Amino acid sequence: MTSTPSSPAVSEHPSPETAAAVSAAPADEAVAVPTDEAVAVPWVTVSRPVVEAEVDPPVRPRRVLLQLIAGLVAVLVVVGVLGSLASQRLAEREAVNDAANTADVLADAVIAPSLSDALVAGDPTALAEFDTLVRDRILGPAIIRVKLWAPDGRVVYADEPQLVGRTFALSEDQRIALSDPQTKAEVSNLTGSENQFETGGKALEVYRPVWLPDGRQLLFETYSPYEPVQQRSSQLWRGFSGVTLSSLLLLVVLMAPILWRLLRRLSEAQRQRERLLERTVDASDAERRRIAGTLHDGPVQDLVATSFVAAGAAARAQIAGDDRTAAELHELAGSVRGNIRVLRSLLVDIYPPSLAGAGLGTALADLAESATNRGLTVHLDTEGEADLGLDESEERLVYGVAQECLRNAAKHAAPCTVSVRLAREEGDRDEVVLDIVDDGPGFDTVLLREPADGHFGLRVLADLASDGGATLQVASAPGAGTHWRLALVPGGAA
Repeated sequence: MTSTPSSPAVSEHPSPETAAAVSAAPADEAVAVPTDEAVAVPWVTVSRPVVEAEVDPPVRPRRVLLQLIAGLVAVLVVVGVLGSLASQRLAEREAVNDAANTADVLADAVIAPSLSDALVAGDPTALAEFDTLVRDRILGPAIIRVKLWAPDGRVVYADEPQLVGRTFALSEDQRIALSDPQTKAEVSNLTGSENQFETGGKALEVYRPVWLPDGRQLLFETYSPYEPVQQRSSQLWRGFSGVTLSSLLLLVVLMAPILWRLLRRLSEAQRQRERLLERTVDASDAERRRIAGTLHDGPVQDLVATSFVAAGAAARAQIAGDDRTAAELHELAGSVRGNIRVLRSLLVDIYPPSLAGAGLGTALADLAESATNRGLTVHLDTEGEADLGLDESEERLVYGVAQECLRNAAKHAAPCTVSVRLAREEGDRDEVVLDIVDDGPGFDTVLLREPADGHFGLRVLADLASDGGATLQVASAPGAGTHWRLALVPGGAA
């Protein structure tokens, strides 16, 4: 930022007030403050960034209902996926157990009684008779492939003739079924070399040992189609999903009245909180008006009357020839009138009626007029203030900063001349800028980093700007005057 060429700046001297607890960070930019010799004075940012607390959005029934519906849909999707996986696993387990039981029955009732040494030796007649038996009594919709294995991996019989007599490496399950006689059943992906003639992606595979009359061991293998597993899985899933959906719908029906009452209570509590906040703000304004009215109608009027009485008494004493008493009474009357001016200025500070009634420009004019009683000559420029676009809280911020800057100038730089300029600067940020410049003695801004206890001038300025989301900067140097600049974006943080 750059200063207006004709402006020096309002100051918080190296005096007590300068020592407020503020973090001052020099800016990259410098401002030229006119003095007898040109001096480049850097800007120092006085305001602090305000981290806004996260505020939960107001509870809206429609939003809660949409969230509830979204939650139910998510639950249904998750339950559907898990139910589908569970039903498939359960259907596979049932099918595998059924296939194992079927293989046990067929092995004992059909296969074992029909085994012979000629079949194991590969006799064509024995193979043909065994094949006829298998096709008549075993093969069908429930079993689509039958094999007999020798312990060395040779296919003794298969309903697919091209496999008979070929040798394949036995799988781990096949070796276990032979070494520790038991029935092994599983879902096979049909990726083994002996499955080259199989069709379909999956099948139920069962291994079961059988024995020849002389005690030699063979391995009986059956394949069952996988389609019944899928059908059974669908049946289980439909039953599961029906129960789950009914339970969720029942839960929603039971919870809906309770949820609706809670939402109504939350909405009412939110409305009550908003009304309470409005009443608090109104009560604060009313209290400020009450205090201002009490001071004006009470102590101020009493002091006015006291000044008149003192002035009258001084005149009578002077007529009576008591010059000493007359001088003391004149001094008393002057002191009382000074206190009246201070109190009236305080009334304007506490509750500036022109700010709410006539606008920011009029309020600043009243403020400038009251500052003339404190040794300041104030030049005010608020041309175009009606087009600033500030809301009520932002106008209060601008007024408060101007008030504090003028108070500091009166305390630490008077007598001096102060220029106050309020304007809107169009650009990337479209800011409203308040410049307050005095030609007082100025101060070294390095002192801002060394706060002294018990002084609050800069603390007040920093807090006003920070709480309002504005940027407050100062440019000052000994003998160069002081320039305060407040920048804020109407309707948003600067």
